[in-house]
Amino acid sequence: MALSNLDSVKTMIADFILAWMHHLCFLGMAAALAMQWTLLGPSRPAIPLALLGKTDAWYGSLAMLILAIGAARVAWGPKGAAFYLDNPVFWAKIAVFLAVGAISALPTINYLRWRQQARHNADFQPAADDVNKVRKAIRLQFLGWLALPILAAAMARGV
Repeated sequence: MALSNLDSVKTMIADFILAWMHHLCFLGMAAALAMQWTLLGPSRPAIPLALLGKTDAWYGSLAMLILAIGAARVAWGPKGAAFYLDNPVFWAKIAVFLAVGAISALPTINYLRWRQQARHNADFQPAADDVNKVRKAIRLQFLGWLALPILAAAMARGV
């Protein structure tokens, strides 16, 4: 009996740590996205392309980490894999996350292209139309980010 209680406590602590890390990654991704939005703001005299690229790399790295942590929660969490895998809200959350990820490809591709152009021309700055397209993609990502905590809260409450 004592071993069972110890295992239960270990599982709860592991789930707590994974949940905490999951939330930190989510907040970090939101911060990186907000930073990209700010760095591309119309009031900036010049876009800091290197910083923009680093911010996007953090965003992508945190996205991979959040997926890995989420998979660990599904596989080893106390609710069990069936709780997640049989839940349509979980799949909606995954779909929104993947859609946001797909949308994030547009800014990433532009950032890489812009940095390559800046290597050949030190005075290079992206065209306003290109910046506006990237800002629209970031805005769409923000909309997805608004849906994710709603879906997570619904899922956690068994909706």
